[in-house]
Amino acid sequence: MLIESVPNVSEGRRLDVVDRLADAIEAGPGVYLLDRTSDASHNRSVFTIAGEHGPVSDALERLVAAAVHDIDMEAHSGEHPRIGAIDVIPFVPLASTTMDDCVELARSFGERIAARFQLPVFLYAKAASRPERVKLADVRRGQYEGLKEEIDQLGRAPDFGPTQMHPSAGAVAVGARPFLIAYNINLDSSDVELARRIARRVRESGGGLPRVQGNGFWIEELGRAQVSMNLLDFATTPLWLVWETVRDLAAEDGVALAESELIGLAPLAAFLDVADRADAPMEDPIESRLAIAARYLRLRDFSPMQALELRLEAARAGDPT
Repeated sequence: MLIESVPNVSEGRRLDVVDRLADAIEAGPGVYLLDRTSDASHNRSVFTIAGEHGPVSDALERLVAAAVHDIDMEAHSGEHPRIGAIDVIPFVPLASTTMDDCVELARSFGERIAARFQLPVFLYAKAASRPERVKLADVRRGQYEGLKEEIDQLGRAPDFGPTQMHPSAGAVAVGARPFLIAYNINLDSSDVELARRIARRVRESGGGLPRVQGNGFWIEELGRAQVSMNLLDFATTPLWLVWETVRDLAAEDGVALAESELIGLAPLAAFLDVADRADAPMEDPIESRLAIAARYLRLRDFSPMQALELRLEAARAGDPT
C-alpha cells in the first residue's frame, strides 16, 4: 500500500532540531522524505513523506520519538494552533491504496504510539471515532493550554493513551484524509485584521468556499499580513479560485496581493488546473505549464518538484533534486 503522510511538528525556529527530526524520518529504508518546510512565525515544520505503509509507519514512529525527546510544549509559542510536539499525523492514500486502508492504518498507528510514548491520541477526519472529532479544528479547541485543562473532562478524553497530557510533548491528532493543500496568500499590507476578515469570508464555515479552512496571521519575517488556508478538496475548490477570491476580497479594501506560497507539495492535477485557467497551451511541456501556473498564483520560491508525482518519481529514481 503506497501512502503519503504530512506530519506537522511544533518546531520551526531551532533548525538543528528540525534537522534531527528529518534524520529520524530517513533513518530507515523504503521511505522518501519529499519535502520539509519550516516557519518561524508559526513555529512549525511540515514534512511530506511517502512510500509503502510499513516503512512510512516506522518512519513516523521514529519522528515521534525524536520530537518527544527534543520539543517541550511548556516552552512553545507560535501563531499556528497546536496541541502537541507532534501536532498532527495524517495518512493519505496514494495509487491503489483506499481510504479504508488509511483509516485502519491511522487507528493502529495511533494505538501503537499511545502505548509506547504514553501520548494522548485523538483520531480525526475519516478515522474519527465520533462526529465531533472529524474536524481538526474541533480536536484542537483551546489548543495545548486549553486541552491541558480539559483532557480529563467528559467528551474530551483521547481515543488512545492517558487522560492527561504528556508532560512535555502534549497530545497528537492522528487521522486519515484525502490530499490537503496548505496554501498561504500574503497581502501587500500589514493589516492583520484585514487578513482575518478575508479568512472569515473565504472559509467554508463562514459561508465562503466549499472545503476551505482559513485564518489570518501576521508574518514577522515578511512584514505582511497573511491569509493562511487549507484546501481540503482541490477538485471542489481549485487553487485559482482561492487566489481570485482572496484577490477580490482584498481589493474591496484597496489592498493588492503580494504573493502566495505552498507549504509542502500539491498534486500535479492541482497545478495543471491553474495552468488551464491561465490559458497555458495544452501542447506545452509539463514544466512550461507548471511555470505559467506558478506565475498566475505568484507562487514564492516555486519549483516543479512541488508537484507530488514529480517529486516522488525523482526520489524513487534516486535523484535528490
